Amino acid sequence: MKAQKRLGILTSGGDCPGLNTVIRSVVSHATLSYGWEVWGIPYATTGLLEQKAIPLAMHGLDLHGIDPLLCIGGTILGSINKGDTLAHVDEILAGYQALELDALIGIGGDGSLGILNQLQSQGNWQFIAIPKTIDNDVALTERMVGFDTAVNTIVDALNRLTFTAASHDRVMIVEVMGRTAGHLALHAGIAGGADVILIPEIPYSIPEICQHLAELRDRNWRRFAIIVVAEGAHIPLDSSCNPSCEKPACGITQYIADEIKRCSTYPIDVRVSVLGHIQRGGIPSASDRLVATAFGKAAVDLVAAGQSGLMVAWHNGRVMPVSLGRVLAKSPLPVDPNGFLVETARCMGIYVGKK
Repeated sequence: MKAQKRLGILTSGGDCPGLNTVIRSVVSHATLSYGWEVWGIPYATTGLLEQKAIPLAMHGLDLHGIDPLLCIGGTILGSINKGDTLAHVDEILAGYQALELDALIGIGGDGSLGILNQLQSQGNWQFIAIPKTIDNDVALTERMVGFDTAVNTIVDALNRLTFTAASHDRVMIVEVMGRTAGHLALHAGIAGGADVILIPEIPYSIPEICQHLAELRDRNWRRFAIIVVAEGAHIPLDSSCNPSCEKPACGITQYIADEIKRCSTYPIDVRVSVLGHIQRGGIPSASDRLVATAFGKAAVDLVAAGQSGLMVAWHNGRVMPVSLGRVLAKSPLPVDPNGFLVETARCMGIYVGKK
């Protein structure tokens, strides 16, 4: 082993707030506590494929003593979430060796961590994973980097849309991310005061939505409503679409808007807002900064202890290692249709689909 350990770090998959905070934590702890070299791998496995690395040091990460990585969204290392990485396994493994890395820390969601896990297994790397995703669907951890900030971003948007909806007696349908899991829609919908939340895990009915909106209007004198829809929500049970299609040509959210207008027994003004990549941007929240810092520190300690094939996870207010293989076997983690948050939403008078 070299006198000075050479540690690589990369970010993979979709970006989210807090990635730079993880990088900051890893570089700080690895250099100040252990005296290691830390090298950033640009654009995830593409950097390994092209044998590129960037030296990272604490004095090079600040600006006149100001530390910007705490509050800058995205990732200074760049990231990728497309391409056929496993078609270039030999070149990537050769790149890892050429860069003379002793260990690698990978920050990613379940998809990118699954690919990195295959690579580390074939290359016999020392590898530690850090979970990040705005989808909140990585198993065996209570928290992951990026989710809290994304929820706050959506809630801010819902607050703004509520005012304009109330001013014009409109139903606002807000599409949020979540192709396979509805955690983002469920958390933000409850916190943002939504009247209807539609997620992939729970079937729903257009007539039931219309009945719920009518009750809001007739019983509570509410002439407006907020509907939060996860992008992966399926077509409704009573849809006229071909049941085999996953999403109507116009998009699931616009389809729901059109169906509500068609089904409603009274004239209704429906508008659609798709938040898109706004949810991935912004300054990381205090919670995400805390989790990112704790994860980075714990990952470096695991490398120092000679551990590999593990992911750092948040349990009961502390960080602990879990088997990456077990994590991937249980991911992506869906919303429990009978879980506490779904029950809470229904108790608050929110329509969340069929019971």
